[in-house]
Amino acid sequence: MIYKTVLENGIRVITEEIPTAHSATLGFWVENGSRHEDLSQSGISHFIEHMLFKGTERRSAQEIAKEIDSVGGVLNAFTSREFSCYYAKVLARRLPLAVDLLSDIVLHSILDPDEIEKERRVILQEIHMVDDTPDDQVHELFCQTFWENHPLGHSILGTGNTVGKISRDHLLSYLEDRYCGKNILICAAGDLKHEQLVEHINQAFRRIKTGERPPLCSLPDYRRRLNILEKDLEQVHICLGTRALPQNHPNRFVSYLLNTILGGGMSSRLFQNVREDQGLAYSIYSYLNCHSDAGALVVSSGTSPNEAPKVVNILLKELARFRAEAVSEEELHSAKEQLKGNLLLSLESTDNRMTRLAKNEIYLGRNLSIKEVIRGIDQVSADDIQKLAGFIFKDDYLNLQMVGKVRESDYPLSGLTLA
Repeated sequence: MIYKTVLENGIRVITEEIPTAHSATLGFWVENGSRHEDLSQSGISHFIEHMLFKGTERRSAQEIAKEIDSVGGVLNAFTSREFSCYYAKVLARRLPLAVDLLSDIVLHSILDPDEIEKERRVILQEIHMVDDTPDDQVHELFCQTFWENHPLGHSILGTGNTVGKISRDHLLSYLEDRYCGKNILICAAGDLKHEQLVEHINQAFRRIKTGERPPLCSLPDYRRRLNILEKDLEQVHICLGTRALPQNHPNRFVSYLLNTILGGGMSSRLFQNVREDQGLAYSIYSYLNCHSDAGALVVSSGTSPNEAPKVVNILLKELARFRAEAVSEEELHSAKEQLKGNLLLSLESTDNRMTRLAKNEIYLGRNLSIKEVIRGIDQVSADDIQKLAGFIFKDDYLNLQMVGKVRESDYPLSGLTLA
C-alpha cells in the first residue's frame, strides 16, 4: 500500500509498505538541482551534497560511516539537474537509525572550514576526472551544447572557477533557502508502518521552515548545433541528440518504446547494425534525458576517427527510418516485453521502489500504479511511434557533439541532416 502525508511545514512523506521485504530504503529528496543555481554559483548543490557527509554536531565523518557500516547498511547521495537525494538502505528494523542519520546530516552538519577546503579540492579533482575521461566528457559537453544558454546546460559539478569561489556563507545561505519544507519530500519503501515513520520524521524534521519553491525558468530553445572538441585520442566519442518529451508528457510511453527499439539494448537497431553487422563500435546505445518541462533523446557511441563519418551517417539514417516507415509488430511487441520486464524486475529492490515514489511525486504529482504503466506501454501502436518520430526527428533539432581526433571543418553543420 502507498500512503502520503503532508507535514505542517510542507514536507511530503510518501511510503510504500512491503511487509515481505527484509530491507527498507529511506530517501530525503530536495527539489533543487543544478538548473536552479545562479551561473555564478554553479555546482553549489553538488558541493552541499559532499559537505553533508563531513561531520555533524553529534558525529564525525568517520562515525557516520562506521554507524551505517555497523548495521550492514548503505548511506549515499546524488545530485542531478532537478533534485538532490540523500538515502539510506538498512534492514527494516534499523529504519529509526536511517531517520536519525539522515536528519543529523541534513540539519546538523557543521560545515567545518577546513573540511570545506578539503572537499573543494576533491570536487576539483572530480571535475578534472571528467575532463580526462572522454566517454564521460562527451555527455557533459553535449548537455552544455544542447541546452546552450539555458540553466539545464549548467554543469552539475560546476566549474573550477565557480567551485573555487563558493564560501561557507554561500553554502549556509543556500541550505537555509533551498532545503525548505515546500522543496522536500521524504520517501520510503520496505517493511515499515506509515504512521510510525511519519511520527519519527515529524520529530526529526519539524524544525525545517516551510519556505518557498524557486520560480521555474523559461523553456529551452531547441536549435541545430554542432560542437567538436579536438583531442589526441584513439577513439572519437559521439553524442547525437534531438528533442524529446518532458517527463510528464501524455505520450511519454511512446518515447520509451521508440528509444528501446532504437538503442535500448543488445537487440536494438543501433546495436545490431553498428556493432553486430558492421563491427564499427564496441559501445552503441541511446537514452532519454528528460526533465519536468523539456527533454532530449541521445545516441552515444565511440569509434575510430576513420570510421566516425560512417557511424554518424548510420545514426542519422536510423533516425530517419523511424519517420519513413512504421516499426514492425514483432519489434514493437519485443520492446514492450523488454520495458515491462525491466519494470517488474526493478520492483524487487526497495531502492528502486523508493526512487519510483519520489519521481512520480516530482514529475506527476501523484502515484502512478504499475497497472497504469503497463497499460500505457501496451496501448502504444506502431503509428504512435512514427508520429512521434515525425515530431522530434527534424534537422532543426539535431545536435552533434564529438570528442577526439576530428576536425570541425570535416563536419559542417549543413551536413547534419536526416534527408
